[in-house]
Amino acid sequence: MPAKRLSMRKIKEVLRLKWGKGMSNRQIATSCGIGRPTVAEYLRRAQEAGVSWPLPADLDDTRLERMLFPPPPDMPAQLRGIPDWLAIHKELRHKHVTLFLLWQEYRTAHPDGYQYSWFCEHYRAWQGKLDMVMRQDHRAGEKLFVDYAGQTVPVIDRVSGEIHGAQIFVAVLGASNYTYAEATWTQGLPDWIGSHQRALRFLGGVPELVVPDNLRSGVSKAHRYEPDTNPTYQDMASHYGIAVLPTRVRRPRDKAKVEGGVLVVERWILAALRHRQFFSLRELNAAISELLVKLNNRPFRKLPGCRREHFEQLDRPVLQPLPAEPYVYAEWKKARVHIDYHVAVDGHYYSVPHALIKREVDVRMTHNTIECFHRGERVASHQRSNLKGRHTTVSAHMPESHRQAGEWSPERLLKWGTGDIPANSRITP
Repeated sequence: MPAKRLSMRKIKEVLRLKWGKGMSNRQIATSCGIGRPTVAEYLRRAQEAGVSWPLPADLDDTRLERMLFPPPPDMPAQLRGIPDWLAIHKELRHKHVTLFLLWQEYRTAHPDGYQYSWFCEHYRAWQGKLDMVMRQDHRAGEKLFVDYAGQTVPVIDRVSGEIHGAQIFVAVLGASNYTYAEATWTQGLPDWIGSHQRALRFLGGVPELVVPDNLRSGVSKAHRYEPDTNPTYQDMASHYGIAVLPTRVRRPRDKAKVEGGVLVVERWILAALRHRQFFSLRELNAAISELLVKLNNRPFRKLPGCRREHFEQLDRPVLQPLPAEPYVYAEWKKARVHIDYHVAVDGHYYSVPHALIKREVDVRMTHNTIECFHRGERVASHQRSNLKGRHTTVSAHMPESHRQAGEWSPERLLKWGTGDIPANSRITP
């Protein structure tokens, strides 16, 4: 059926130009200001209805419309075929599967079935009866939603008796709702990155996107349209081949999946642990791990199966493999190159090519190495040193004159002074 239903006056004009004037479909489309597919569709309907030109004098617009657009047969719903909405809901989670494709498959199986608009309307109505956490459409293996729970869990220091509130990290896969949770001491960057690494190991693969809330550890500057991702977080994402897509400010639907996952963890894990005492983070995480198995195996209320079954069917087959080497935690900073072609990191000085004096470079700091980048290109790499006030210098970074001067040891200077080294030597002290 055409995308737009025309007036009977224009339809009759299409028939007149085609059968009365012998014009081409392209010419008719231009003359009537409509698309060629629309012209072809109305001509097809007229032929199938047995309409000829000129139209009979007693054929009014009402009868012509009924001939071109006959009402659908009044068939019982059982004969038309009621779609299996649950099966359609599951199919939609597969990559590249659309509601229109599923409707086409439905009409192939049920030629007298319902139109696409009815199909969409009734699917949305069925979908609206699901829990909010299940309702949104997410493709298999596409998104991992991450956030922290709103409440902490007290951990008691055995020696001092001091109580520390452990933070609860939560990660939820969009398609299957498969959930991971763990406790860390802080929401700081090292714990944030470590939680991601352990979550990906728990999943045994890598999704296409990770969707964090606008947490400072992951997003250094919240912005309505383009949040700035923390450089360390981006570095980790590049290592795993994953894209970071922070939730948008004041967009509740972006956060619905992870907020629903956090609520589930708070109800089924943290609430169950409320009367237990923990004396170490390891002890707390062991308890969370046990309850996490139960949570992922717990049957859904409004869908068949459980999180683990949906994960095995939907997400696991399409997750990308984990990289061969684990991510090495690194922090980043910007530094201005000093006039002596060194940059300072924690009180130690590392050389860069002297051409970069007074330029700004990006410094990547791991536990063992210091790397410097200029405009995305690595220009220096050093072993990290804890010696304050000292220098680590690569001779290739030095100007030629400094490098040559550095070759003149006290012994060589004495030899030059006594004439043992020719006065016309290329280097002079």
